[in-house]
Amino acid sequence: MIAVKVGTEETRLIVLRGNSASGKSTVAAALRHRFGRGLAVVGQDNLRRTVLRERDRPGAANIGLIELTARYALDAGYHVVVEGILYADHYGDMLARLRADHRGPTHGYYLDVPFAETVARHATKPIADEVDEDQLRDWYRPRDVLPDGRETVIGPDSILDRTVDRIMLDTGLAGLPPVDR
Repeated sequence: MIAVKVGTEETRLIVLRGNSASGKSTVAAALRHRFGRGLAVVGQDNLRRTVLRERDRPGAANIGLIELTARYALDAGYHVVVEGILYADHYGDMLARLRADHRGPTHGYYLDVPFAETVARHATKPIADEVDEDQLRDWYRPRDVLPDGRETVIGPDSILDRTVDRIMLDTGLAGLPPVDR
């Protein structure tokens, strides 16, 4: 496959991964709120479950749609947060391509939450009545980090503000102005 460079040297690509109820969507929303306009959130759940209504399987269509959407936003000059469970064995190759092709800084984070905490957090979610503990257990993969070792693991003791502060500083977003399109 021919590599196609994407984004600019100024665009930031942030990948937030972790098990269900680990806080990925909450962190992504807080990053967008903190940064302002010009930060696109590419959510696995939205594209896989809402747009395509697809099961999470290796080689599924949502993998390419996530990549295409992230590439499009980067090429349009947006900073991009790709967030989702994004199992390493299903999404790892796509994320590696995206990282290799992105011209600007790319940062990966894995939100590592123990299963008991996942169950407790899941109980507060709107889909709590639709997904039971057995389904959560089937989805749960302990420390499913990418094999390249380029993800920062953030544990359950990191509160939301501290996690967002860290990502804003690590990625350089804290020093960049929002982009109003």
